Amino acid sequence: MAAVETLTPELDLAPARRTWVRKLTLAVPVGLVGFVLAGCFLGPLVLPIPAPTGGNVLESALPAFSPGHLLGTDPNGNDILSRILYGGRASLIVTIAVNLIGLSVGGLLGALSGYVGGALDTVIMRVLDVLIAFPSLVLTLAVAQSLGPSLTNTILALAFFSIPAFARVSRAATLGLRELPFMTAAQLCGTPWWRVLLRHVAPNIGPQLITFSMLGMGIVIIIEGALSFLGLGIPAPDPSWGNMVAQGQASLSATPDLVVWPSLALFVSVLAFNLLGEALRTQGSVR
Repeated sequence: MAAVETLTPELDLAPARRTWVRKLTLAVPVGLVGFVLAGCFLGPLVLPIPAPTGGNVLESALPAFSPGHLLGTDPNGNDILSRILYGGRASLIVTIAVNLIGLSVGGLLGALSGYVGGALDTVIMRVLDVLIAFPSLVLTLAVAQSLGPSLTNTILALAFFSIPAFARVSRAATLGLRELPFMTAAQLCGTPWWRVLLRHVAPNIGPQLITFSMLGMGIVIIIEGALSFLGLGIPAPDPSWGNMVAQGQASLSATPDLVVWPSLALFVSVLAFNLLGEALRTQGSVR
């Protein structure tokens, strides 16, 4: 009896400890993502920083912690902190827009394909299979090159690459729902297909698509940075983490700060979204 009484408190504390760990596992990446979003979108509004372009050449190449320039300036006299925050805003706008397009268009195509089935399913999936068969980065580079460098064209090029992935995830989730009793009941009641997709399919596959979207955020940020680095994304002088690294590599040995700061911002952002996506995936699998 004594042994049982000794073990009982540990057994009682185990579920509470697991719950606390799960909450912490989710809270840390949420806080990190919130920090990145707040820094890029609210930072330029509340911090006393100059515009990211049109700097004073007389203040070029200032070191970090110079008066009025916390991270220094680049060779054109532009404030590095300002360019990082505004560049992060551009990268995040691209990332969020790409995932929204992939989530809406790809999610709709996949749900429609999985629910209706038949010839429509075959046609949609074969077209998507052709797109997936191409190397993703090569296809994105080709689309970006043909459209030209700009914020809008970068979004379109990356969205073109993301739609097939969202569609496949959506179709797989919809196929798992199609034979469940509540779906059969909706069909027997004569509910229109569009209403079934909106009221029954979308709420059930939404969490999976959102989790997949969070996992894909980091990938989109990296690809957008690569496009801007190559001059196919957001064009200079408008700031982007990718084109900041490209501009700084010319003087990497003399002024490594020009590459280190945007690379660090890129690393933290990708890490934050990857941790959040993994935490959401783990939470969903535990439930």
